[in-house]
Amino acid sequence: MKLKITTVIIILAALLMPTIQSCKKYPDGPTFSLKSRAERVANTWKVENYKINGNDFTSLVSSYTETFTKKGAYSYFWGILDGSGTWSFQNKDTEIQIVGTDNQTSRRLTILKLEEKSFWYYYYEGNDKHELHLIGN
Repeated sequence: MKLKITTVIIILAALLMPTIQSCKKYPDGPTFSLKSRAERVANTWKVENYKINGNDFTSLVSSYTETFTKKGAYSYFWGILDGSGTWSFQNKDTEIQIVGTDNQTSRRLTILKLEEKSFWYYYYEGNDKHELHLIGN
């Protein structure tokens, strides 16, 4: 009897593996999450690592934070600089579009990793690639 249950479990696991593998939307993960993407984005994030064209600039933005709410509000704070706007998923949830409250500023973030306590993305400013690795507060 135990052999049959084990066999059934192995067969079910083999059948479910392709489904679980297809849940991975971002290059660096996660493979599977019980929280929605909006729930994972909703957080106040601080910089763990910041690179421009592969060069490390983390020390320059150590006090920088970004806050995303589940309902689509966005804000950032960096010393005396701050701003706010709205955010929304784009391109089948692989990108986030941020629009400033004046509707003049806009930035598209390409998500690399989106976990409950880890959010990695990059964006281009001109020809420069900015990559941020953020951790939840």
